[in-house]
Amino acid sequence: MFGDLLSRLLAPAPQTLPDADARRALSALMVRLARADGHYDEDERARITRILSERYGLDAEAAEALRGEAEALEAEAPDTVRFTRAIKDAVPYEARAAVIEALWQVALADGARDAGEDSLIRLVSSLLGLTDQESARARQRVLRG
Repeated sequence: MFGDLLSRLLAPAPQTLPDADARRALSALMVRLARADGHYDEDERARITRILSERYGLDAEAAEALRGEAEALEAEAPDTVRFTRAIKDAVPYEARAAVIEALWQVALADGARDAGEDSLIRLVSSLLGLTDQESARARQRVLRG
């Protein structure tokens, strides 16, 4: 289903993604984070839908459709390291902190920090070329609301 997008992401010299594809890829990272503990329930799906709606200015139906596409893409995407490195090559540096903020929104939505989620966010941050301090600042922005 997402073979064209994945092949563009994993090409030897990927180009910046069109906005719709960038949204799908970045949304898939949120889904991957939510699925990281092997438990992906309705609350997590609703949380991601809400984040997508707020972040991209989508109505509920469009946000749910994007989340559905992200779930399918995440299932087809390669391991987190390859997938995130491919996104790094296709997403401008200035936009990467927003990716980490979205991941922190997913991770912190239940009000608790999970070591597995923290670890995945640290990995993704590093692969995107962001420091632990930049990730911590993103987390603080999310906590401040």
